Amino acid sequence: MSEPMVCYTFRRCPYAMRARMAMDYAGIAPEYREISFSNKPPSMCEVSPKATVPVLVLPEGEVIDESRDIMLWSLEQNDPQNWRGVNPEIRDATDSLIDCNDKEFKDWLDKYKYADRYPEHPESYYRSGGEVFLSRLEDLLSLNVWLLGDTPGLADMAIFPFIRQFSMVDSDWFEQAAYPRLRQWLGEILESERFQRIMIKRSLWAF
Repeated sequence: MSEPMVCYTFRRCPYAMRARMAMDYAGIAPEYREISFSNKPPSMCEVSPKATVPVLVLPEGEVIDESRDIMLWSLEQNDPQNWRGVNPEIRDATDSLIDCNDKEFKDWLDKYKYADRYPEHPESYYRSGGEVFLSRLEDLLSLNVWLLGDTPGLADMAIFPFIRQFSMVDSDWFEQAAYPRLRQWLGEILESERFQRIMIKRSLWAF
């Protein structure tokens, strides 16, 4: 008997969130193991020394422990609505957007979210830094319903969990900020059945 496919996850982690979105879309249903960062399962740490989620362990033992790689692997298994895109230009644009999100925007998000840890600047300074990316997304959404076209794609699903976090730091500010298309885009995803499915609450995995 083969081992089950296992995914170590944490419900609110944006990286784990986007991995679960891609797996749900591709029809992949691993055994989810909800973890606590204050009491990490030794089995997770053994297979992934970075010791953070998500970690996907395939039945044959292969480990994929980067959320972006889990998304791409999922789409390689099944991509019914062409999230990855076949056009090289769309793929390049997708990779560029996700790179910007992961390498630049995430840093501003963390400092905005935890501004008290970075007292050298006020919270508004870090928010303004993050707004550069918000403006870029708003401009893209003025051209298309989704970031890179008229249907959802990999860029949308890889980026939205981080925009969600940004919006929650000061929800009153976000609701009146000059990003109406971005708010509509985010709301569309958060109200979707898929998002509701991947956000169900699970008990902590008892290891």
